Amino acid sequence: MEADLCSVKLVLNHPMESGQRRDARTGQIVPAHYIQNVSATLNGRKVLDAQWSQSIAKNPFLGFKLKGARSGDRVTVAWVDNLGNKNTTDAVIAA
Repeated sequence: MEADLCSVKLVLNHPMESGQRRDARTGQIVPAHYIQNVSATLNGRKVLDAQWSQSIAKNPFLGFKLKGARSGDRVTVAWVDNLGNKNTTDAVIAA
Protein backbone atom coordinates (compact mmCIF):
# COMPACT_ATOMS: atom_id res chain seq x y z
CA MET A 1 0.00 0.00 0.00
CA GLU A 2 1.45 3.33 -1.07
CA ALA A 3 1.09 6.25 1.32
CA ASP A 4 -2.67 6.80 1.61
CA LEU A 5 -3.42 4.70 -1.51
CA CYS A 6 -4.63 1.08 -1.56
CA SER A 7 -5.00 -1.21 -4.59
CA VAL A 8 -8.00 -3.55 -4.56
CA LYS A 9 -7.92 -6.50 -6.97
CA LEU A 10 -10.35 -9.39 -7.24
CA VAL A 11 -11.93 -11.86 -9.65
CA LEU A 12 -15.72 -12.11 -9.63
CA ASN A 13 -16.71 -15.75 -10.16
CA HIS A 14 -19.57 -15.52 -12.69
CA PRO A 15 -20.38 -17.12 -16.10
CA MET A 16 -21.15 -13.75 -17.79
CA GLU A 17 -23.22 -15.10 -20.68
CA SER A 18 -24.13 -12.46 -23.29
CA GLY A 19 -27.23 -14.18 -24.64
CA GLN A 20 -25.65 -14.24 -28.11
CA ARG A 21 -23.61 -17.46 -27.91
CA ARG A 22 -24.95 -20.80 -29.12
CA ASP A 23 -24.39 -24.02 -27.24
CA ALA A 24 -21.97 -26.09 -29.35
CA ARG A 25 -23.83 -29.34 -28.60
CA THR A 26 -27.46 -28.26 -29.03
CA GLY A 27 -27.21 -25.16 -31.22
CA GLN A 28 -29.57 -23.35 -28.85
CA ILE A 29 -28.81 -19.80 -27.70
CA VAL A 30 -27.40 -19.75 -24.18
CA PRO A 31 -29.59 -17.35 -22.15
CA ALA A 32 -28.12 -14.04 -21.00
CA HIS A 33 -26.67 -14.19 -17.47
CA TYR A 34 -24.40 -11.32 -16.51
CA ILE A 35 -23.50 -8.95 -13.68
CA GLN A 36 -25.39 -5.67 -13.92
CA ASN A 37 -24.15 -3.74 -10.88
CA VAL A 38 -20.94 -3.82 -8.88
CA SER A 39 -20.47 -1.67 -5.80
CA ALA A 40 -17.71 -1.27 -3.25
CA THR A 41 -17.62 0.32 0.17
CA LEU A 42 -14.80 1.35 2.47
CA ASN A 43 -15.91 1.02 6.09
CA GLY A 44 -19.54 1.26 4.91
CA ARG A 45 -19.02 4.38 2.73
CA LYS A 46 -19.71 3.78 -0.98
CA VAL A 47 -16.55 4.30 -3.07
CA LEU A 48 -17.53 2.54 -6.32
CA ASP A 49 -20.79 2.03 -8.20
CA ALA A 50 -20.43 0.45 -11.65
CA GLN A 51 -23.08 -0.54 -14.18
CA TRP A 52 -21.98 -3.52 -16.30
CA SER A 53 -23.50 -5.33 -19.25
CA GLN A 54 -23.25 -8.64 -21.07
CA SER A 55 -20.07 -7.68 -22.95
CA ILE A 56 -17.69 -8.50 -20.10
CA ALA A 57 -15.70 -11.76 -20.00
CA LYS A 58 -16.41 -14.78 -17.81
CA ASN A 59 -15.03 -14.41 -14.26
CA PRO A 60 -14.22 -10.72 -14.72
CA PHE A 61 -11.26 -9.07 -13.00
CA LEU A 62 -11.95 -5.87 -11.08
CA GLY A 63 -9.19 -3.56 -9.92
CA PHE A 64 -9.38 -0.09 -8.44
CA LYS A 65 -7.45 2.16 -6.06
CA LEU A 66 -8.72 3.71 -2.85
CA LYS A 67 -7.41 6.96 -1.49
CA GLY A 68 -7.51 7.43 2.26
CA ALA A 69 -7.61 3.72 3.10
CA ARG A 70 -5.67 2.60 6.14
CA SER A 71 -4.52 -0.71 7.56
CA GLY A 72 -7.46 -2.37 9.34
CA ASP A 73 -10.14 -0.71 7.19
CA ARG A 74 -12.78 -3.00 5.66
CA VAL A 75 -13.49 -3.10 1.91
CA THR A 76 -16.72 -4.77 0.78
CA VAL A 77 -17.53 -5.55 -2.86
CA ALA A 78 -21.03 -6.65 -3.90
CA TRP A 79 -22.62 -7.52 -7.23
CA VAL A 80 -26.11 -8.20 -8.59
CA ASP A 81 -26.76 -9.99 -11.89
CA ASN A 82 -29.63 -9.80 -14.38
CA LEU A 83 -31.30 -12.86 -12.81
CA GLY A 84 -31.32 -11.32 -9.32
CA ASN A 85 -28.40 -13.36 -7.98
CA LYS A 86 -26.18 -11.50 -5.52
CA ASN A 87 -22.79 -11.97 -3.93
CA THR A 88 -20.75 -10.00 -1.45
CA THR A 89 -17.17 -10.37 -0.28
CA ASP A 90 -15.10 -8.32 2.07
CA ALA A 91 -11.54 -8.04 3.27
CA VAL A 92 -9.55 -6.11 5.83
CA ILE A 93 -6.76 -3.96 4.43
CA ALA A 94 -3.35 -5.20 5.51
CA ALA A 95 -0.32 -2.99 6.05
